Amino acid sequence: MMRLLLIAMLLVMPGCLQRRIRVTSDPPGAIVWVNDTEIGRTPAETSFTFYGDYDVRLELDGYEPIHTMRRARAPLYEYPGPDLVAAALPFKFENIVEWHFELTPSAESTVPPEQLEADLVERARRLRRQAEGVEEPDR
Repeated sequence: MMRLLLIAMLLVMPGCLQRRIRVTSDPPGAIVWVNDTEIGRTPAETSFTFYGDYDVRLELDGYEPIHTMRRARAPLYEYPGPDLVAAALPFKFENIVEWHFELTPSAESTVPPEQLEADLVERARRLRRQAEGVEEPDR
């Protein structure tokens, strides 16, 4: 009788599986896109349904943008078989996949404007000489 009552309780009070992706960056405040959907500024969170590869982009003024792939890996209780038991238990399971990114300052924010302009002019002169056949291309 006690087992029957326990089974009935498990069927009436199913558990909950929550999946979240949390993206942080140093410095914080970068705009984050996951699979081309903006999820906010770091630190940012979003829920997800499927485990696997995700396209991630971060942008922050004064820093180089990041565009990469990251993988959300399933915990053991999400594999076929254990996932049925986990869903039936009256417990809340929460899996948070955390991705952290270090942003690199862009050259425009670290080099004086005069130096940027001088470098640009020198590269243009070098390309012109290469096009004229006067100079060998860089390797």
